[in-house]
Amino acid sequence: MADVTIRGAGIFGLSIAWICARRGAKVQVLDPFGPGSGSSGGLVGALAPHVPENWNAKKAFQFDSLIMAEGFWKDVEAVGGVSPGYGRLGRLQPIADERILELTHRRSETAKDLWQGKAEWRVRPVSEMGGWCPPSPTGYVIHDTLSARMHPRQACTALVAALQTMGVSVTASGGDSGQVIHATGVAGLLELSEGKGKTVGNGVKGQAALLRFDAGEVPQLFADALHFIPHSNGTLAIGSTSERDYDAPDTTDEQLDDVLDRAVRALPLLHGAEVIERWAGVRPRAKSRAPMLGPHPLFPGHFIANGGFKIGFGMAPKVAQVMANLVLEGRDEIPDDFRPEKSL
Repeated sequence: MADVTIRGAGIFGLSIAWICARRGAKVQVLDPFGPGSGSSGGLVGALAPHVPENWNAKKAFQFDSLIMAEGFWKDVEAVGGVSPGYGRLGRLQPIADERILELTHRRSETAKDLWQGKAEWRVRPVSEMGGWCPPSPTGYVIHDTLSARMHPRQACTALVAALQTMGVSVTASGGDSGQVIHATGVAGLLELSEGKGKTVGNGVKGQAALLRFDAGEVPQLFADALHFIPHSNGTLAIGSTSERDYDAPDTTDEQLDDVLDRAVRALPLLHGAEVIERWAGVRPRAKSRAPMLGPHPLFPGHFIANGGFKIGFGMAPKVAQVMANLVLEGRDEIPDDFRPEKSL
């Protein structure tokens, strides 16, 4: 009999399983489609912070999680022997005009306090950043040292390997035992919406591409609203779209063609790079736009961890910590903004 049953083997489910197992709990993970089969099996892996201003619980939670990430993934790799492709290499963003340049200078000051000296948000001249830096109309870029990269699929594979070392496997089906956590992504949000008779959350389609381009150990980029993530395996991920209306959730189309065209315009050195994969998937977004953590609104005595739209991998270490505290120790440290009732 398991102490904890986790339904869903995406990034939230696998991360919670990992922390619970590391604390000595007997864990089972159930997913009919296997690990990383939904949006967690994507390409991009941009672990990036919110802007350091107008601080709130969501930004503070994400900051804590990004700071925790290095130790979290180092431990996963050490136990399972598989690299998640994690690297805290920072991020560069072109500054479009003088107004944003002035705003960025102010944010660099607030970051000194809000980021507690653990990371920096700085204004840097393009001339200092080398050939990987994208062009900038002002000649300056934002350089933050908090952002990190990983390959989502590698991260899920690394967690599965580490869990197997701990005696935990992902199985297609099984009965509930012990504390039950539903981390079922878009399907779980649709189930909630149907059960409550109103929209609690939905799926947002994203499209991304993987290029054969070895940029080396350099910062990720954010330019023309696109993420450029240099992976440790010599590939480069570019994404993504945000589509509320779509007919084919797993199919790429001309919107990804536009992403690739914009990517080359933003970073001309990508001209001619081979596209080795086109990916589309649907990411879970709760109505509150924050993760949903806590008691499950449909299943008394069960719990939910869902809605990590766009920031699921960055939030995962902290989500895993607070959910393990909740189900193993009865310690509730969930921010009010993350409670399921905020989306009901």
